[in-house]
Amino acid sequence: MALQHYNKESFDKSLNEGKLMMVDFWANWCGPCRMLGPVIEQLAGQYEGKAEIGKVDVDEQGELAMRYGVMSIPTVIFFKDGKEIDRKVGVMPAGAFTQVLDQNL
Repeated sequence: MALQHYNKESFDKSLNEGKLMMVDFWANWCGPCRMLGPVIEQLAGQYEGKAEIGKVDVDEQGELAMRYGVMSIPTVIFFKDGKEIDRKVGVMPAGAFTQVLDQNL
């Protein structure tokens, strides 16, 4: 159950469980999003059982992107206890994401 691919229902269910979540808002046509993909997949394996890591396709789940004001992609949003705690916009090295995850485990 490493990398999650969220729709509105599965996203809301995970959010309501209050887990530490890292969610990549992306689109298939977005070059930088595809560059970030392997990093997200690696982190999903690395943090399995500790944090829930997933992706939201903004083309398929536009309502979720609008809910969180995602204006450019990739945008990675971190949630804890159902609330946004941090966000990173653009392609970044894995360390930028692990720092936030490790601080909130």
